[in-house]
Amino acid sequence: MRTRILTALVLGAVLIGVLLFGPAWSARVLFGLFIAGGAWEWSAFLAAAPRAARLGFVLLVALLSVSARVLLADTSGFALLMQLAVCWWVVALLWLLVAPQRANAWSTALAGILALVPTWVALTRMVELWPRGAQWALFVLALAFAADTGAYFAGSAFGRVKLAPQVSPGKTWEGVAGGMVLAAVVGFAGSRWFGLATGRFIPLCLAGAAFSVVGDLTESLFKRASGLKDSGRLFPGHGGMLDRIDSVLACTPVICTGLLWMGVAS
Repeated sequence: MRTRILTALVLGAVLIGVLLFGPAWSARVLFGLFIAGGAWEWSAFLAAAPRAARLGFVLLVALLSVSARVLLADTSGFALLMQLAVCWWVVALLWLLVAPQRANAWSTALAGILALVPTWVALTRMVELWPRGAQWALFVLALAFAADTGAYFAGSAFGRVKLAPQVSPGKTWEGVAGGMVLAAVVGFAGSRWFGLATGRFIPLCLAGAAFSVVGDLTESLFKRASGLKDSGRLFPGHGGMLDRIDSVLACTPVICTGLLWMGVAS
């Protein structure tokens, strides 16, 4: 637990330092490293693909991310990308419910692209183009991490009823409830900080937190399908990059779509 907390504090300090005090391009690089690390770990799910194929997958994700950022630069294009990403996570939810033990290399690769690319586009666009964009990016990350943290502690203390035993035996409904409670607290704080209507903003935050659970379970689905226990060991006490950002991948497009509908961002 001490290692887990220290790692979280270091990561938090790096994010705050880069987003609030660094130049705009530094956020693009930081999020690029996150997504590249996630793509590398995701490539391990591709049925024992050789190193060259794994590197090719990382390069493909990078190319598609930059292309999407350039080609969908206007508000309507960005909104479409976020809506498509939300649709993908709805499909992922159905996948978890209907066929949690079925995955092949092609579907795994496509799922990785659909998860990773929109998140990089969204987070970099926030920082560079939105009013108070760095704060919004930090908020989205904090919301996803809060849902994770609340689920971890509530599940450890009260967990009894399994959430998805075929995919992730350790996760419980009690943990989900704890994550949603902490997400609601963060959402309330966010509504005060950004001056938004609580009655509209907290439900959006709860939706983002709920989909963050889908992101976590989706990563677990592909790990189990490929016979891996962990996606990596990059962060002491947390696991790999995907173990740290899987919830962010699903939460981000949901929050972005909601903020676009609310007219908060463009």
